[in-house]
Amino acid sequence: MALKATIYKIELQLADLDRNYYQTHSLTIARHPSETEERMMVRLLAFALHAHEALEFGKGLSREDEPDLWQKNLTGAIEHWIEVGLPDEKRLRRACGRAKRVTVLTYGGRTADLWWEQNQELLNKQDKLAIINLRTEESRALGNVAVRTMEINCTVQEGGLWLVIGGETLHIEPDAMKVLPDRR
Repeated sequence: MALKATIYKIELQLADLDRNYYQTHSLTIARHPSETEERMMVRLLAFALHAHEALEFGKGLSREDEPDLWQKNLTGAIEHWIEVGLPDEKRLRRACGRAKRVTVLTYGGRTADLWWEQNQELLNKQDKLAIINLRTEESRALGNVAVRTMEINCTVQEGGLWLVIGGETLHIEPDAMKVLPDRR
């Protein structure tokens, strides 16, 4: 018998001061049986960092041709492709060919550092790609506060996030490993 996904219900109140985006999102996230709570919460953090009314969760682990999150325009063209974890360089190259912008949110400490060292040269050639890294203690802290029903208050300011989840306050300062070139 196949294992079923665990469903999480989240009420995310978001104040993104960097982008002047203020919205409440009622989200339902399915955590794949092979996915940890830490990874699921990093997906949620990726949503908070890039929130948009058209941003939605993809099939991620269940489908190779879909990202963890994506934003499409009204014609179905992919505006933003978002991956969580340490994706294969070829997958990211294909994503850059399909989307206007691609973001990877890595976590995992030394493993993420090794992934970056091994792929940095090829990934730096992708001008549509941004890579953001979370410190191990930040991603673990996110996993530790996960419950099946959550109300989250999130403030984004100067690239950092303040999250209040179930009485716990977390401060996350993602590191930009690779930024998009300025296209003025």
